[in-house]
Amino acid sequence: MTDPAKRHGRVLIVDDEKSVREMLRKVLEYENYEPVEAESGPSALEVLEGGEFDAMLLDIRMPGMDGMEVLKKVVERHPAVPVIMISGHGTISTAVEATKLGAFDFFEKPLDRDRILLTLRNAVSAAKLAAEKASLEKELGKGFELVGESAAIEDLRRDIEKLAPTRASILLLGENGVGKGVVARAIHRQSDRSGERFVEVSCAAIPDDLIESELMGHEKGAFTGASVRKPGKFELANGGTIFLDEIGDMSPRVQAKFLRVLEEQEFERVGGTDTLRVDVRVLAATNKDIPGLISKGEFREDLYFRLNTVTMNIPPLRERTEDIALLAEHFSRVYCDMYGLKPKSVEPELIRTLEGYSWPGNVRELRNIMERMVITSSGDTIGPADLPALCEDVGAPRGDFLGAATYDEFRRASEKAFLEKHLEANRWNISRTAEHLGMQRSSLYKKMSSLGINPPEKD
Repeated sequence: MTDPAKRHGRVLIVDDEKSVREMLRKVLEYENYEPVEAESGPSALEVLEGGEFDAMLLDIRMPGMDGMEVLKKVVERHPAVPVIMISGHGTISTAVEATKLGAFDFFEKPLDRDRILLTLRNAVSAAKLAAEKASLEKELGKGFELVGESAAIEDLRRDIEKLAPTRASILLLGENGVGKGVVARAIHRQSDRSGERFVEVSCAAIPDDLIESELMGHEKGAFTGASVRKPGKFELANGGTIFLDEIGDMSPRVQAKFLRVLEEQEFERVGGTDTLRVDVRVLAATNKDIPGLISKGEFREDLYFRLNTVTMNIPPLRERTEDIALLAEHFSRVYCDMYGLKPKSVEPELIRTLEGYSWPGNVRELRNIMERMVITSSGDTIGPADLPALCEDVGAPRGDFLGAATYDEFRRASEKAFLEKHLEANRWNISRTAEHLGMQRSSLYKKMSSLGINPPEKD
């Protein structure tokens, strides 16, 4: 038996000839694969249902259910398993047909040992990379879910389900922090482009003189500092979806070129002469009054009409307070997961406090405060006692209580509050606090110094 710790992969060998199966099994075992044999199509499908495999070697000519029929069912039921086809009577047309059906590769008998092993190694690697990518995308998506059971969110879900499969450009409207990016990702995930790239661009974050280069790309030498050719966001999103956030901040000059991309799906890189054609679905978002900008001459009316094929309005959090409890629990799970902490439940008293706040920063503001409390709370629950030391503005009719302008500021403030809380709990005993936090005493001293934490003066 192959040592599981050293095993390269689990491979299903499907061939009606026992001698072929035995030969392949010996080769694979010698190379530290775990081979499993099946003598027919139906038995192979049954074996696949009962366990996970990293690849499959499949003979084409078998009595009863032939290899092509098995391939169709494997691609349909187990798309993550790469299938390498084997034939004693191979033709070009058969190889082409197998590839079109989804086969990873095609071999003729007699089999070349080295070629089989090389292809198998590539197939297993490709399968593992695809699995890792899917897992990563799932993890990344955790913080970008449309959470809530309010009537407004249910209406939004229905609109997404209806509009996602179309090619329509969609304009997302709503205040800062309501989750326009989350909705855009949901539309992409439910579209037929979900397997392609989702490219997000913040028009407000890019200087006006660089946004054209950012969107369309540039050629080497197009301007000072353009030392190499750079593909733009539209080029990178080819076949997929581009999400243009804060579209209202795009200058009229760039708007004209952007309109051409929308209408003709073609453009030239900055400094280039070659016309590039792309197939990109455009989603845009803004918190600004576009008709008002049009009346001031700051936004092109024809671009607005082109973007405004469909409009979706995302409601502010204050209009769906019944979702706050679900969102708070969701963010608690996400950040406990992210920071490797034990799950922390949210106390009902804290939920009532959060529901009484107006949330001018919307879901983004709630997400940030939940991250802070997950980091700084020391128990298995998060309650009102964890709130005042960080965010005394909750419940007060003032603006965004987070205050931090950048993530670095937020991180420093969170770390400082966390350490001060534990230092106070240990009466500023550095050794005891370091032991409690699992830190080196010297590391705690350095962190205190960098964050400007000073022990209180003794009487």
